[in-house]
Amino acid sequence: MINADDRAKRADESPSLTALSSTNKFDRAAGALYGLAIGDALGMPTQMMTREEVVSVFGTLLVDFEPAPSDHPIAEGMTAGRITDDTEQAMLLAAQLIEGGGEVDVRRWATALMAWEEGMKAKGSLDLLGPSTKRAIAALVDGGNPEEVGSRGDTNGAAMRITPVGIAVGPLDLEVLVSNVVMASRLTHNTSVALAGASAVAAAVSGGVEGASMEEMIELACEAAAIGSRRGHWIAGADVAVRIRWAIQLVEGLNAEGVVDLLPILVGTSLATWESVPAAFAVASEFWREPWLACRVAASLGGDSDTIAAMTGAIVGSLQGFHVFPAKARETVANENGLNLGEMATKLLALRNGAGFAAT
Repeated sequence: MINADDRAKRADESPSLTALSSTNKFDRAAGALYGLAIGDALGMPTQMMTREEVVSVFGTLLVDFEPAPSDHPIAEGMTAGRITDDTEQAMLLAAQLIEGGGEVDVRRWATALMAWEEGMKAKGSLDLLGPSTKRAIAALVDGGNPEEVGSRGDTNGAAMRITPVGIAVGPLDLEVLVSNVVMASRLTHNTSVALAGASAVAAAVSGGVEGASMEEMIELACEAAAIGSRRGHWIAGADVAVRIRWAIQLVEGLNAEGVVDLLPILVGTSLATWESVPAAFAVASEFWREPWLACRVAASLGGDSDTIAAMTGAIVGSLQGFHVFPAKARETVANENGLNLGEMATKLLALRNGAGFAAT
């Protein structure tokens, strides 16, 4: 983790970032977590659906949390406001960071993920580990090298759960931030593309907590994505930073209906990092002034909409703070899922501030 001396030294090198009070940083850190959960819960019933199917079941744009359709292949039986693996795994990662004082032990992390999946199976859930994570953990259990088992993980699993790293690590040295992203992601997604996407999301959240504007967040995200693309195992894939900028330009000036119709066709909404991460940034850049709307737009895309909406919510929440989301929405995700996001934000900020945290 970046230490206090380094932060003080580098503060002068980033004069564009606003110095926030600890209260404001908490507001934005909690905003990232609430945005993550709210976006995820909104996208829960629309995940794996085509855009046309979303329109036929829910209308042009989701209005509020909805239960999953009775024939949903993954979320069948889930009630309105329930989160998915995106938020649950982000909370798992946050716990690993807190317990490790900012460090993520690969084997302990693998054990936590396997235990989580077993718990989901016991509840009858079909919302389990993604393909990259499942493959990497299986290889580790079979004796694989922890630095190699994630060498084919190119999906968006790292980006979907990386928000806690963005809260726990400041943006003043992006090389340090990206190194922390790699530490948290290498078990399952140790590839250039996946690390680029996760670095972009982490940098945006980190910048938001620090007081960056939307324009500054985009620059931080693209620079971090470029750094992340040079880490891990190289695989063929589109340039995440370039696609973020392109996707943002595509939707500039469009209304919500225009955005949800365009993004699935041109940018894509699959599990591929180079589709879902740019889609999230496109929605965030156009609707950051209205975070609740941003999450609803992202959740209405279909495809991997729960992940796209979760990333969108984390980005705009870190920029605006938790209070900009409707109180009812915050209460719903907290009560439906037993989440204490304020407490989690406080503990992650303690790592960011160099205070450390003694696990209880």
